[in-house]
Parts: sequence; structure tokens; C-alpha cells
Amino acid sequence: MSSLFSKLKGAVHDAKSSMKPKEDQGQVQANAQPGKQTHLHTHNSGVCSDGDSHHLHRFQSFAPQREGNDAKWYVDGCGYFWAVSVALEQARESIWILDWWLSPELYLRRPPAQNEQYRLDKMLFNAAHRGVIINVIVYKEVTQALTLSSSHTKHWLEDNDPTGNIKVLRHPDHLPDKTTIVSNVLHSIKDAGLNAAKLSALPKDALKGIYGITDDSILYWAHHEKLLIVDGQVGFMGGLDMCFGRWDTNHHSIADAHPGDLNRIVFPGQDYNNARIMDFSDVKNYQSNKLSRNYNSRMGWTDVSMCLRGPVVEDLKQHFASRWGYVYWDKYDVRGNSRYLPITYHPNRAGIIGHPYVPSELGAPVEGEGQSHHLRERMKEQYDRSHARLQEERAEMHRHQSTVEQSFPPGPLGGVQVQLMRSCTKWSHGVSLEHSIANAYIDTIANSAHFVYIENQFFITATGDQQMPVENRIGAAIVERIVRAARNNEPYQMIVNIPAIPGFAGDLHGDGALGTRAIMEYQYNSINRGGHSILESIAAQGVDPMQYIRFYNLRNYDRLNNSNTMARVEQQSGVAYDDARRGHDQQYGQVTDPQKYGQYYADPNSNADAYGRYQQAAQNVSDGGGRWDSVAECYMLGGEDIRNVPWDGDAQSEFDAFVSEELYIHTKLLIADDRVVICGSANLNDRSQLGSHDSEIAVLIEDVQEVDSYMAGRPWPATRFAASLRRFIFRKHLGLLPIQHMDRPDSNFMPVGRDPNSYDWGSREDHAVMDPLSPQFRDLWQGTAATNTAAFAKAFHPIPSDQARNWQQYDEFYERYFKPEEPTAAEKKVSAGARPSTWKYGHVVAEEFSPGEQGLRELKEVLSRIRGSLVEMPLMFLKEETILAQEAMGLNELTEVLYT
Repeated sequence: MSSLFSKLKGAVHDAKSSMKPKEDQGQVQANAQPGKQTHLHTHNSGVCSDGDSHHLHRFQSFAPQREGNDAKWYVDGCGYFWAVSVALEQARESIWILDWWLSPELYLRRPPAQNEQYRLDKMLFNAAHRGVIINVIVYKEVTQALTLSSSHTKHWLEDNDPTGNIKVLRHPDHLPDKTTIVSNVLHSIKDAGLNAAKLSALPKDALKGIYGITDDSILYWAHHEKLLIVDGQVGFMGGLDMCFGRWDTNHHSIADAHPGDLNRIVFPGQDYNNARIMDFSDVKNYQSNKLSRNYNSRMGWTDVSMCLRGPVVEDLKQHFASRWGYVYWDKYDVRGNSRYLPITYHPNRAGIIGHPYVPSELGAPVEGEGQSHHLRERMKEQYDRSHARLQEERAEMHRHQSTVEQSFPPGPLGGVQVQLMRSCTKWSHGVSLEHSIANAYIDTIANSAHFVYIENQFFITATGDQQMPVENRIGAAIVERIVRAARNNEPYQMIVNIPAIPGFAGDLHGDGALGTRAIMEYQYNSINRGGHSILESIAAQGVDPMQYIRFYNLRNYDRLNNSNTMARVEQQSGVAYDDARRGHDQQYGQVTDPQKYGQYYADPNSNADAYGRYQQAAQNVSDGGGRWDSVAECYMLGGEDIRNVPWDGDAQSEFDAFVSEELYIHTKLLIADDRVVICGSANLNDRSQLGSHDSEIAVLIEDVQEVDSYMAGRPWPATRFAASLRRFIFRKHLGLLPIQHMDRPDSNFMPVGRDPNSYDWGSREDHAVMDPLSPQFRDLWQGTAATNTAAFAKAFHPIPSDQARNWQQYDEFYERYFKPEEPTAAEKKVSAGARPSTWKYGHVVAEEFSPGEQGLRELKEVLSRIRGSLVEMPLMFLKEETILAQEAMGLNELTEVLYT
């Protein structure tokens, strides 16, 4: 029995009685059967907890299972955004987009200097000029809390589109505008039977209540889906918004200084981001980035998305069309703007497995979805009022808003089986509560045979009703399945990968990190603290949890090329690198055809001289073609040993140039038994899973094409889609993939419908990760994580760390090396490109190494041990602190749910 198991068992001794399940251990599994799902996350009743009728389909989803689909996976943004660019370039009829944030200036292919035509806004403008109708719905943010700008997204795209074919809706209105409040109050008065006299006597708060803005949902929650549908035929969805900070390669270079040629820049302007140091700011000014890439790394971003073709796209279209209709009738119809029209759409029933699928009137969701009666009556009234105008514009509406109809052959379709699930409710979609994503998670975990892999941005869940305010019961399903496996002596494993720090903060003890600490507290209470966590609950039943479930993070390193090459070019040109870099960003940040697009985005002459002078001087300085502008290849398959990599400069400058950062996990993925994949926009927390909070979509994919594999040393019928995705991800984290070349597209850069995903079945590296339950794989996975963790700890002292188990130890560990120093008078006078006083965190801790050349050799010896980016999650971090955030934040029932 492990020492951690002993501690966990002791910690919950007094809580054992309260942890007894209310029903037997088969409860979750039994109630996961079709017809048993409910809106309760405990799944202990056949009656929906909100009193509404069941949906007709598995997991109580609005959508059925569908066969006959093609599907492709994309790990990280490089290949995914290339595939998106191909689809947008080929679009002929329609483009539909749902996004949390959309950055018009996002480059879908890199580097920008070679791919000007593949900036997102240019691709959309060109599509609009071809006659493509583009409908976009973006989340309308709370401006006081978030730095994204949906206003910029809307007005930049619409104002620069003379065709009128681009239409952008923002939702929700957290505070209503005058037009909307008048319309809605009038309808509310009618429903409530109020006359003018009664209304005039109402206090201001009562008027707000009539409108509904006292409902916390409209104030707190977000549209979090990521969806793109092209010509009604191909759907892209998953974790990646089309916005700044998401594009990345599989090897995640976090350095982007190119002293020998600015045109090698990969992350222009605000796309070079490290939110731990500096969050996005003034995003409408694309080129305005104050983060110095001479001394600060970016933060790598890992994610997974899908491309789908076939009958399931009908459900993606149905979801988008009904969302568009809900937002239109709720907000835009009353404004009388002819640019916006409802979408007419009728879903195709092809490929449905086992259930009827009948569309409702007015393009509303299917029967059984529980559409709000009040809203539907209102939509009908507005529809009748607008009928004459819509009749007159029918031809125009058909041209602008109808979708391409798909045709499918009769009979069984074969292919991949896919089902769409959602989290949505009245505020987000005008429907009664649906949390079919949570139902799918619980069902899939409960029915998994041997293995579950979870990769997610957050991990907040409950094992019962003792962890309020957390409500989702995915944690209960995890506990039940592991305890059942232990009692039945079944080979079983779960691996969970989440970010080391789920939010963005430098000093976790600072006031600016209160929200991040709150999230971390809920996560640790879900995992191994508080008396009712997953590990404690498993230990309370006499099972060693560490034999069945483990938690990990990701981290990587790089080297900033602020070498003598940069100094020589600066001297010859008389231009600071950062000034020249800003000139580059403005060059590729402008819209280059003002007659076509209406205006310039940036002044093309600003800093242009600095850019040109620097580039001219750089031609006279040899830098080996930029071969070592990044050293990320050194921890990947086939990469050069870091000990052999040259540097143009002295030992101290190279020592200071090494940087490390957490590799931010934004993925929302579950893979079970190498047979089932759940992927979408939903995090593993209440915000994403309850349905009443953030709106989300996800798909469950089941391939019918089996491949020979192994589980626990025995033959196992895995499926091609799930097994290839899981093995690819594992190899990436272990450093068993070669680097990804952004300018060498393979089949993993293409949309679905061409070649399938490229994967080297049967290779040595494939065999290494084939069986996730074998002792050989366990040694490889856990050994790599342990080695990497020790190497990063020695070189960089990353936080969080098991070495800091209370705030005193944290202060000694963190502040001793990284506390920002007040700049001296001389430092305050230096140029903007100089090293800032806060530069140390993320750089090598010099105190751990000898001075001079000897210290550099010691450092490179440590770094040479790192393979991939897998590290252990520090489960003991601040373990001795009972409260991380709640007292300081004054959390209450109105605010604490924001962090769950």
C-alpha cells in the first residue's frame, strides 16, 4: 500500500459513514442504460429532474446517433487551422461560425509573411465577394471581466464587407439595450396582465425582474461552443476558437525571436501571448503587443478538434440554425435591420440509428427538446408580425439564408457513428435544460472496460452531495468504476491530464491570482483533498487509488535567440529588434486593398522604415538560416541533442536565454478503451457540464473499423479512430513524435473527405504506447513524467511544486528567486526592448548551477534528459493549507459558482 494511499485512508477515517453511497455500486452503470438517463447528475431516477419530458435519444440529447460519417482528428492548431483554410477557400454557398472569441486577424497558415491571403478576415471577405453567405454568432462578453472584443469582431467584419453577405450576431446582452428592453418589457407586461398604471408603480428592481436580468444566467455564463460549418457539408468543432493564442505545432516552440530574418516570425502581434505574464489588451489593435519576445516566452497551447462529414452535420446545422433563430427573434428582429434574416432549414433524417427524428415548426429544435412555451409563442407572434415583410423578401432570404441540401444513399451507410450532445438551456438556446454531454461522460466512464484517458482544461467534479456548490457527478462515476474494478480484480487504469495552473497568474500568492486559487482549490478538492475527493473516496473503500488513477500536467522549454546575431544587426541597421518587429507586424496586420475592403487596419508606413532597415542589414549577417531560432526539437523524436546545439554568444547569455513555461492544456477530450471518443468544447466542470451555465457542444464518436491491439497484455479490438488519436497524443507528450513542419502539409492538414488521418501503425514508437495497461507502458509513462519533473524542477523551479506545501514554503521557494525587484534608475532609462525587472520567472535558476561555462554544461546536461512535455501533477502543493481562496475572496452562493 503506497504512502499516499495510507495518508488518504487516514484522512477520511472519520468521514467513512458519510461517504457511503446511497445506492449500490452498480447504480451509475445501471442508470446509464438507454431510457434511464435523467437531468440529475446522480442518475438515480427515471424521471427528469426538471419535470420535463425526456428527449428521444441516447444521453437525452436533442440529436440521434447517426451512422455513415467520415471523421478526422487534429492535435493542436497547426494542422487544424490549415484544414479550416482549405475549407474556407473552397466554400461556395455558406459559412456558419459559432465561437467564444473570433479574431479577424488570425493567420490560419504560418509564417504570415508567406501566407498573407490566409488571414481569417481576408478569407471571409474573399468568400463574401464570391457570393458566400457568412453567418457568425459570437459570445458577447462582460467587458469588465474579459479582454476579448466581440464588438471589434462584429464591426471589423461587417463594416469592411461591402457585399452585406457577412452577418455577425452577438449574444447575450448582459445589460439590455433600449430597443430590446422595450420589446421584451411590452411582452412581459402582456403576459403578466399589467397595465400602464400598475407598471408606473413598480420599483426599478421589479422592472429588471420583468426583463429577466436578475437571472444569474444572463450575467455569468458564456457561449463557449466552437463550430464551423462550410456549405452545409463539412463541420469543424472541438476546443479551438479561431482567435489569438490558439495556433501551435505539435512540438510547441515557445520562442519566436528571429534576428536573421523578421519574415520568419510565426506569432505576429498579439498572437505572441503569455497570459501568465500579460493578458491580452486592446485586441482591436492587432499589432499592439507589449510582451517582449527578447526576454519572455510565449505560452504553448495544446488542443484537439474534429472535422466531420456525413449525416451528423445535419445535427450541427440544426443546432446552429435554431441558435441563430433564437438570437434573431430574441434580439435582432425588433431592430428591423434587413441585413439579418432567419435561417430556413429542415434536417435530413439520413443515418439515424434507432430513433425517430421529427423537426419542429419555425426551424425550432426537434420534438422532445422541451422548447420554452413562452418563447415559442413569442417567436410565433413575431413571425406573424413579420410575415408580410418576409414574404416580400422570400427570394432574397432564400438566396442569403438557405443551406445546401445533402443527399445520402439509401440503406445502411456504414462509416463512423457520431452523436452530437449539448449543454444548453433557456438563456442560451431558448430550450429547457439539456446536459447530454455530462450524461455521455458518466455513461462512458461507467461502462468502460479497461481504460479511460481524460485531457481537459479543468477538473472540477463531485463524488456526492457533500462538495457543494459543485454539482456534476462525473467524479462519482470515476469512483464507482474504479472501486468496481478493484473488487472484481479487473485490470483498469485512468489517466488525467490537466494544466498545472488552470488560470493565468504569475505569483499565486498575489491578489491578482485570487480567481485562479479558487479554481485550484475546487480542483484539489475534486482530486485529493477535503474529505470527499476522488482519491479519498476510493481510499475510504479500502482501495489504493494510485494503482488505478493518476494525474499529470505538461511543461516544455525553449531558448530565446537574443544572441550576438541580433546585436550585430541592430548595430548595423541602427534599429532595435523590437521596433523592427513592430514594423513587421504592421506590415502583415494591414488590409492591403482599401478599395475592396474599405479601409486600412494599420498605418502601413508606421515603423515600416525600421522594418526595412533591419531586414536590409540582416542580409549581411549570417545566422545559419534561423536553424536554431528555437530548440524545441531537442525534446522530440529525432531532434538534436541540446548539448550539441550552437550559440552565437558567451556562456552567460545562452544560460539566460533558456526559458520554460507550462504547456497550457485547453483540450476537452475523453477516450475510453481505444474505442470511444468524446470531444468538443465542454470542460470538466459545472460551467460546462450542468447545461444551465455555459453553452457547449460535443460529439461521441464510435468507429466500426477495428484494429488489432492489446489491453493488459491480452488481444483487444480497438477501433482505428480512437486508437490512432490516443496513441498520437501519448507519443506527443512522451516526445515520441518528430517535430511538425508548418509549411509541409500532410493528410493531417486536410479536411475530412480526402485522405484519412496519417498515423504510422506498427512503428517502434506506436508499439511503445499500444497497450496503456502494460507494465512496459507504465514504466515509460511514469518514468518519463518523473524524469521530466525532476529536470524542470532543477533548472527552472516551476510553480506549483510539491516542495511548497504551505504559504511559508511557497514564499521561500518562489520569492527567493522570482520576486520582482524594483528597477533601478538606470534600468528605468533603458529602451523598451531591454530586460524587464520581472524577467526571472520562467528562466533558469542560476543558484542551482556553477558559474560560467561549467554551469552552462551542467544545465544542458539536465535539459538533455527531458523528453516530450509530460510532468507529474504536484498533488502535495499547498496541501497543508486548508483554504486557498475562499476566505480572501469572500465567496458566497452568488459568486462561488463562477469558479466551478
